[in-house]
Amino acid sequence: MPAVPSPWRLAVAPMMEWTDRHCRHFHRLLTRRTRLYTEMVTTGALVHGDVARHLDFDAAEHPVALQLGGSEPGELAHGARLAQRWGYDEVNLNCGCPSERVQHGAFGACLMAEPALVAQGVRAMRDACDLPVTVKHRIGIDRVESYDFVRDFVGTVAEAGCAVFIVHARNAWLQGLSPKQNREVPPLRYEVVYRLKRDFPALTIVLNGGVTDDAQIEAHLQHVDGVMVGREAYHHPWRLAGWDARFFGEEGPAPADRDAVERQMVEYMTRQAAAGVPWPHVARHMLGLMNGVPGARRWRQVWSDHRLRNETPEAVWRRARQTLETAAEVPA
Repeated sequence: MPAVPSPWRLAVAPMMEWTDRHCRHFHRLLTRRTRLYTEMVTTGALVHGDVARHLDFDAAEHPVALQLGGSEPGELAHGARLAQRWGYDEVNLNCGCPSERVQHGAFGACLMAEPALVAQGVRAMRDACDLPVTVKHRIGIDRVESYDFVRDFVGTVAEAGCAVFIVHARNAWLQGLSPKQNREVPPLRYEVVYRLKRDFPALTIVLNGGVTDDAQIEAHLQHVDGVMVGREAYHHPWRLAGWDARFFGEEGPAPADRDAVERQMVEYMTRQAAAGVPWPHVARHMLGLMNGVPGARRWRQVWSDHRLRNETPEAVWRRARQTLETAAEVPA
């Protein structure tokens, strides 16, 4: 491990409708050092929408990055200025999302076909703020598997001042596949990401895509500067609890146990409920916390039972606790 690990050594991916501020609060209870990302926020939403609703976050979430979706340099600059004003640690440009809705907005993965435009956006963002400006992208688009394509994209955008590239190791097929299929059907080609690091040693290259366990993370870190984990981190969040020690060499206190984390989330849900946020909006993010523990399925059912939505988080917690205690009493 490097004497001073890269700030991008480990990250949880931006995921639409998942990595909201409540999810990030939960993840931060499990890991202090892992970099967290917002859901993608479009530049149009920041120009025309409720800015505070999109950008507000808790100071406990640091280090946290704002991911922007857009292509117009002026609007990207506006988003970057807001990111700095709100106190984010990084502003990231999405050049990897393959959904048709994003394509209609002329951003996401289709931007990889216009590296000069991406470079203009990066320059505008860098001129507008002092934050690191990073780019998340695929290794190609459609069925063309040319290394030269992604190498030239990275080279062009790097010349505009981007020093951190988060690379999803699959192509994005812009026609014929849903976003879910785009995470599964195009083949993973990790060697392409490794080669980018060899060809651009001065850049920070972070690998994303298909990573499911700590052994894979360690293997990838032999070739790149960082690893970004997506759905695996969301569905099996307790794995995050060991990352600070294993990947950052932290000797400070780790989360005591899953019960303690659940209790902290109950306190958070209680505060959020007092502010008008229904507790199920928060609880949905922690449903994987007890995976592997006897009684976990019933515990999840309690926390996701819509019939309990009018009860207090404390009352629901007591019900959920009972399911685990009952399971522990059953002889093996």
